[in-house]
Amino acid sequence: MTNYGQFCTVARGSEILGERWTPLVVRELLCGSTHFNEIRRGLPRMSATLLAQRLKKLEAVGVLERVEGDGNPEYRLTAAGEELRPIILAIGHWGARWIGSRLQENQLDAGFLMWDIRRFARIDQFPTDRRVVIHFFLNDAGQRERHWWLVVTDGEIDLCREDPGHELTLIVEASVASLTEIWTGDSDPKTEQDARRLLVRGSGPDCRELWQWLGRSVFADSKPHT
Repeated sequence: MTNYGQFCTVARGSEILGERWTPLVVRELLCGSTHFNEIRRGLPRMSATLLAQRLKKLEAVGVLERVEGDGNPEYRLTAAGEELRPIILAIGHWGARWIGSRLQENQLDAGFLMWDIRRFARIDQFPTDRRVVIHFFLNDAGQRERHWWLVVTDGEIDLCREDPGHELTLIVEASVASLTEIWTGDSDPKTEQDARRLLVRGSGPDCRELWQWLGRSVFADSKPHT
């Protein structure tokens, strides 16, 4: 652990939150992940060993508590952890406003993108009288991350990496960069479709409703408008 050797509480707080991956672990907890594998889904490039270390450290300093139960413990934020919410959100909004549009190739992550879409999709905007199944084909992703299915039924949403076998409502084909830029607010569906980087297939009404259903990243509205 970094030790700045100062009594200043900025230094002492940074000794905890400034460690690599720690702010993102807190982000996942703030987004509602409570189990180890759920947290890992939001941090696919973080090793399980390091995640376990960070969770243990956050528990030791009182940011979270580990609750045992049926062999699958839950990690829950304490009052101290909840107080980090405006801090983590502020970092995200600052990043969206000042550095969000300068994505590099190694910052594109199909797995995290789809997990983020799954957890922030506007469930209340989806039809309630039928199942909606959206097949995402990310045409430039790695072989294991090219196909995803978002399934919404009776107010419940699920993200599948294997074909669930249901009738498709829509097929969305895009590059990882294109869908990421739509999600983050750096671009929009019409721009990507006109540039032939996005193709949506399905009924006309459903195609028009798609982006209302999905919404955008929680930080998209922080993008500077020119």
